[in-house]
Amino acid sequence: MPRIFTGLEIPDQVGQTLSFQRGGLQGARWIDPKNYHLTLRFIGDVDFVVAREIVSLLGRVSRKPFDFRLNGLSSFGGNRPRALVATVAPSPSLLELQAEHERLMRRVGLEPETRKYTPHVTLARLRDTSSRQVADYLAGRGYFQPLAVHVERFVLFSSRASSGGGPYVIEEAFALDGHQALRAI
Repeated sequence: MPRIFTGLEIPDQVGQTLSFQRGGLQGARWIDPKNYHLTLRFIGDVDFVVAREIVSLLGRVSRKPFDFRLNGLSSFGGNRPRALVATVAPSPSLLELQAEHERLMRRVGLEPETRKYTPHVTLARLRDTSSRQVADYLAGRGYFQPLAVHVERFVLFSSRASSGGGPYVIEEAFALDGHQALRAI
């Protein structure tokens, strides 16, 4: 079974706008805009029995559609930057959905996520890029007009081992009104 995770899709128009940030940063491996997403909960490699249990639990999530905003650029990794990301403005609805996914994954028996959840969209993976280069890049491009994203569903993605950034496949989609949509594992 490939690695799986839950997340939110980034609409094509928003992805296209984010893609204008590409370029001008040494050591950046830019993510293809069609693979932009916001991870809710990384799950990892699981067998098909566990995957089916996860799908069943996710199908019971009942929340209302909501909006969130992408409002700037930042990086992860501090003095050894490893990713360039679009940041997300505080959104209680997003955090509540993510917390519910965390609770459901614990119910399945997965270990709790150890890192604090920081919602973001990864735009590039960085290799041999200095913190100074990232700071200079962010000083010139780090701010943009906020981009609104309307969320009506979340998805279960799978990914194949690669050198970062996809390809990601939607294995299952779940409408926020609680009705499961389309595909099945």
